[in-house]
Amino acid sequence: MKKPIAITLGDPAGIGPEIIAKAYQNAPDSTRGCFVVGDLATLRRATRLVSAGRIPLAVALIEALSLPPRCLPVLQVGSLTEPPPFGCLSAAAGTLAAQAVVWAAQAALRGDIAALVTAPLHKEALALAGAPHSSFPGHTEMLQAQAAAHAGKSLAEMPVRMMLANDELRVVLVSIHISLRAAIEAVTFANVLQTLRITQQSLSSILGRAPRIAVAGLNPHAGEGGLFGREELDIIAPAIASARDLGMQVSGPFAPDTVFMRARAKGRQPGDFDVVVAMYHDQGLIPVKYLGLEQGVNVTLGLPLVRTSPDHGTAFDIAGTGQADASSLVAAIRVARQLSNG
Repeated sequence: MKKPIAITLGDPAGIGPEIIAKAYQNAPDSTRGCFVVGDLATLRRATRLVSAGRIPLAVALIEALSLPPRCLPVLQVGSLTEPPPFGCLSAAAGTLAAQAVVWAAQAALRGDIAALVTAPLHKEALALAGAPHSSFPGHTEMLQAQAAAHAGKSLAEMPVRMMLANDELRVVLVSIHISLRAAIEAVTFANVLQTLRITQQSLSSILGRAPRIAVAGLNPHAGEGGLFGREELDIIAPAIASARDLGMQVSGPFAPDTVFMRARAKGRQPGDFDVVVAMYHDQGLIPVKYLGLEQGVNVTLGLPLVRTSPDHGTAFDIAGTGQADASSLVAAIRVARQLSNG
């Protein structure tokens, strides 16, 4: 028997439960071999929401990783007294979302599951949850801490990076959930080279060959030869040169406003590059998300486990309306299965 894939509930007040229920209802082949780590009552509410007058999909409570057929299997974590109101921030919701991630991460690190797919959590709810969950700005940092603790390493010894990908574009970020001012300060020779190393290792595994890596500059026009800043000359270009000395196929730094267009694949026509390394969160994620949230998948690189997630947030504004699209979650499950050879 192949190991199952765990899907974490996400914030129970957001669209996570709804897209999970829709995925199980509308894409049963994709969700086969998966189970949900979360809250039974919240998922039963979600299945009623998406059933549209039909008999809701059965939601079964499981206590071991034995998955009954033709149902949505749930492993209960936490102790919500009742599902929280849709679209409302709460410490209880943040706590349950975090508990689900911690359980799944530890199961993956033990080798009990093949991969984890994380439905979106709300960073403010995570902060309201209090210690230890409030010390993490998001999934990536929480998973990094779990992996480092499991390996007996410091966070610095367990570097991770975020890759967002769809059928047209892949982007890896030098920094993730920090302020723009801190992100600029994070553009160092060591951080850029480390990002290139992680990208090389991870994409080689995914593609089965060495990736063609493009690097975006930090400044407009990639600094224009030092006229608009010297980060490209003093930091980014030397890191690229070091990566090339290590045998990597790295090009740049390129102007950030054009490199993503060059890397974009169009139909069966591949782009000039397999992946773009961007200097900070919004620089890299805006072009990917502009191409469409429906098929975007977030992959955490550098972890000793497989983790993917949809390319969107909790969408509190539409939670409970039945409008949420499960396509990105289904894509995230598909990518997790590919990466885990499941």
